[in-house]
Amino acid sequence: MEGWQIFIIIFSIVLGIILLYCITRIRIVRQTSKYVVERLGGFHAVWNVGIHFLAPFIDKVSYVVSMKEQVKDFDPQPVITKDNVTMQIDTVVFFQVTDPKLYAYGVENPISAIENLSATTLRNIIGELDLDETLTSRDIINTKMRSILDEATDPWGIKVNRVEVKNILPPKDIRESMERQMRAERERREKILLAEGEKKSQILLAEGQKESQILRADADKQAKILAAEAQAESIRKVKEAEAEGIRMVRNAEADGLKALADAHATPEVLTLRSYEAVKDLANGQATKIVVPSDLQNVSTLATTVAEIVKDKK
Repeated sequence: MEGWQIFIIIFSIVLGIILLYCITRIRIVRQTSKYVVERLGGFHAVWNVGIHFLAPFIDKVSYVVSMKEQVKDFDPQPVITKDNVTMQIDTVVFFQVTDPKLYAYGVENPISAIENLSATTLRNIIGELDLDETLTSRDIINTKMRSILDEATDPWGIKVNRVEVKNILPPKDIRESMERQMRAERERREKILLAEGEKKSQILLAEGQKESQILRADADKQAKILAAEAQAESIRKVKEAEAEGIRMVRNAEADGLKALADAHATPEVLTLRSYEAVKDLANGQATKIVVPSDLQNVSTLATTVAEIVKDKK
């Protein structure tokens, strides 16, 4: 193999190695991150989203900073209240990097710095409150801590969004006393609820009895009204029946007289009809029958009826 051929082979190998090395110097920055780049040991730039190339031998990615909100749950810290009660309190801090350069060069260990600052701030705040205020003032503690931490972390390129006090643990004897107090309070509330329930039950029962009496009285009243109306209707119908009976009797009498008149009844016929009427009376249900003492009067009565019929004509 000739010398120029060996040179071409060596050149190709070297060129391939250089290309591979250049490829390894390419960086793709994602949306949720930012790269802090140093050149010759000093800050050079902050890379945002996209493709970037590190200059060989002189550029270096010193920090990859996440721009998402981060959550740090710190261990419980011993704190002393204003009335000298020692308790354990742990906090949760929500923060976000706003300036990658300050975050990279502002403090040696940002997370550890936030934890220490949080513990110091918490001790200062709790030291101004007594036990009862500490247990009932979580929102106040959270607000004060967020304000102090947010201001203190500005030089580090960090924004503290919120701080939450997760647990407050008083000493064991105080916890037991609080549990007894809470148990007594629950029992008191239970008795109150039972008493209120019994009272409402009695009220509902009384109202139900009152409503039942009202309904029963209304029913009795309605029944009496209906009975009175039925009795009145019965009396009315009886009277109507009696009137109708009288009317029918009168019509029958009138028809009988008219029939006798039409038949030109003689006194002898009328006398005979009178005898038949007396017979019918005897066969009837009457207990008393008044008969003329003189049967001749019957004939006279017949004559009178005949005259009346003639007059009517």
